[in-house]
Amino acid sequence: MENLSLLATRKKSSAAKLTKNSKFFKSVIKAIQDKKGEKIVSLDLRKIPEAVADFFIVCEAGSTTQVKAIADFIEFMAKEECNEQPYKHEGYQALQWVLVDYVNIVVHIMLPEARKFYRLEEMWSDAVLTEHNDL
Repeated sequence: MENLSLLATRKKSSAAKLTKNSKFFKSVIKAIQDKKGEKIVSLDLRKIPEAVADFFIVCEAGSTTQVKAIADFIEFMAKEECNEQPYKHEGYQALQWVLVDYVNIVVHIMLPEARKFYRLEEMWSDAVLTEHNDL
């Protein structure tokens, strides 16, 4: 329960009214693209009552080294460009699937095998999916 109380008292960020055109959203996508993340998609969860965030951003990396590089660069660019710090991040030990949680945006950086196994896009198939593979 302690984690829930922390979330409830967390200071609202500038991303409180987030859209795909928000600087923060674009910064995350660009950070992934800059580190050559592949199969980048965003899932717009704003119209799904059970959703834990406004957006999921999902991408693939070809190696554990690239998973870490993408996750680190997202955190760096979000801080530099938007003064945003993650609420939490997970998965840095195994580097199969790193999750960077900004509350309104949750970024999933996955190896292809993990993405195929967990199928987040299918799990959240009610969400509007947008591809972001163009640089």
